[in-house]
Amino acid sequence: MSANDNQNRAEAADIRIEGVNLSYGKTHVLKDVSLAIEPGEFFAFLGPSGCGKTTLLRLIAGFNVAQTGSVRIGGAEVADLPPWKRDVGMVFQSYALWPHMSVARNVAFGLEERHLPRDEITLRVDEALDLVELKHLKDRKPAQLSGGQQQRVALARTIAVRPKVLLLDEPLSNLDAKMRVQVRSELRELQSRLGITTIFVTHDQEEANSICDRVAVFHDGAIQQVGTPIELYDRPANLFVANFLGTANILAGKAAGEGAVFEVEGGGCFAIPASTRVEEGARLVFRPQDVFIGDPAADGPAGIVIAREFLGATMRYVVRIGNGDVMVDLPHRAGATPYQPGDRVGVTLDPARAMFLAR
Repeated sequence: MSANDNQNRAEAADIRIEGVNLSYGKTHVLKDVSLAIEPGEFFAFLGPSGCGKTTLLRLIAGFNVAQTGSVRIGGAEVADLPPWKRDVGMVFQSYALWPHMSVARNVAFGLEERHLPRDEITLRVDEALDLVELKHLKDRKPAQLSGGQQQRVALARTIAVRPKVLLLDEPLSNLDAKMRVQVRSELRELQSRLGITTIFVTHDQEEANSICDRVAVFHDGAIQQVGTPIELYDRPANLFVANFLGTANILAGKAAGEGAVFEVEGGGCFAIPASTRVEEGARLVFRPQDVFIGDPAADGPAGIVIAREFLGATMRYVVRIGNGDVMVDLPHRAGATPYQPGDRVGVTLDPARAMFLAR
């Protein structure tokens, strides 16, 4: 770690949210939300638009007020504190840069508001711009920068005040696909170097999965599940999480044969672990890479290929089984003969990969 990293490194703070409810009139936006974020953790709020994730982020920042509940940062209750007394820094989706100010003046703004000595402000501005590798552009105006550079200026402005918590509200949404991949990698590296507790709000599962330590999945104002990206993908708590994180096959049916098979609505049976307990109304859930197709055989249901999609490394097939469609991802091999729509194939599921989710 460089000397600049040490100078900018803040003491990481934990965040504890308990029993938070927030409503706008009759609209219940956050519903009994409780969450624990550890010091130095890179944490994601993930979910579709309108699920409450940005509302909770703004609540932590002090821009929203809950009707009930507690918000603690570093052990201190902050629910009654204004934003400027919470020791948090927020990077907005729009970056919120002053267009008439230079890069350096934008980064200095928060420090000037804190009435720091001029020498200290100059030092911190240079250190922050060094961290985001923009010191050579400090005299430019925001309009003279690319979207990725503007985003880094917004980060530098926040880092310069050395907050205990960094809040990122969909900071990559204004970038093109290639730039998003580059900047999210830079974010992960910078967060790791500074050791600052960071919350990253996004609706993009790939962003959350690729850079965050843990993820809270939101839906309809409530947290559905919290875990590492791998935990959420491999063992979703409910159908919403399974469907939102990655691609999932979800089939209606019922267990039969003393729990040894799952009968798909409309015909066809998958082998499942013996004596598996399947709740009434539960769906069979599995990922496309956990199922295989080949010649029709006795160890799995038969189906008809109705579509295929070449994805480069994989070939994705859609196979109609009973009343449902099953997506199957097979590795692509040069020279291999792909199945054609209309082909009848046998479908085999690894029983250990079968999940049963009732909601």
